[in-house]
Amino acid sequence: MPLINVHLRRGTSPEHRRNVSSALHKAMVDVLRIPDDDQFHVFHEVSPDNFHMQPVVFGLRRTERTMFIQLSFNHRPAEQKAELFRAIVENLRLLAGVPEEDILMTINETAGENWWAAGRVVDPATGYDARMNGVRTDGTFTDGACTDAEATG
Repeated sequence: MPLINVHLRRGTSPEHRRNVSSALHKAMVDVLRIPDDDQFHVFHEVSPDNFHMQPVVFGLRRTERTMFIQLSFNHRPAEQKAELFRAIVENLRLLAGVPEEDILMTINETAGENWWAAGRVVDPATGYDARMNGVRTDGTFTDGACTDAEATG
């Protein structure tokens, strides 16, 4: 049950937020192979007075559209997280028109036992949603054990 918090300046359109959400969810399904119905995105629009950053961060110009994305989910291998970052950046560019310079992301990993949702069934052997057949405890898939259809529920 990944949780995504997106912090951005007040004034974005509902359509823009839907496009950002679609871009994020597509990356999560494609890379982490979460079930398609496992989508929890919370948008926090902040007044300009409460959104402070330098116009150049890490040597890159940032615009008023810069967003901070916080992803929370169970432990995943470093390579998979790097692939997720790449997929999110590409999807945000294609689906929401967000340039990579305006995206800042962090991942907060938590143990599986720290998540709860009514109706969710966690496989005690893997710590993942029982619908994610073939997922190892490190978040990778066993060879041939999980098709895209099985991963998405």
